Amino acid sequence: MSAQKLLNQAQQVCSKRGVRFTPLREHVFVLLANQQGAVGAYELLDQLKKSDASAKPATIYRALDFLSKQGFVHKIESINAFVMCHHFGECNHPVQLLICDQCGYVEESQSNDLENTIQAMAKVSGFQITHQIVEAHGCCANCQ
Repeated sequence: MSAQKLLNQAQQVCSKRGVRFTPLREHVFVLLANQQGAVGAYELLDQLKKSDASAKPATIYRALDFLSKQGFVHKIESINAFVMCHHFGECNHPVQLLICDQCGYVEESQSNDLENTIQAMAKVSGFQITHQIVEAHGCCANCQ
């Protein structure tokens, strides 16, 4: 899906939720939507500085926090990077990421079996899951 179509969809989601999708947040969203794979906050900051020389790390982190809370992006903890979610209408869906350590490609997948297994393990322990991201590292088909 194109960055513009994703942006239009995100604008609609924000409007329905009654949250402010400021021009800065939209700009960071578009920067992420145009990325192939994951990108770090400082890479995004460098790109943002091309149009807003006064942008600081806090600027990008606040925008990323908003985008993450809205379910538009996922943070990949193991590599401290962010990736666009292309089906963010399902804001609280469990996330499973396949991450290529060679080229940086990230694929988001959905496995109900994995989700059910993790939920069952949590239930046995009396644990309430509020957010789930499973990261699997390896080598994508193109790099093999």
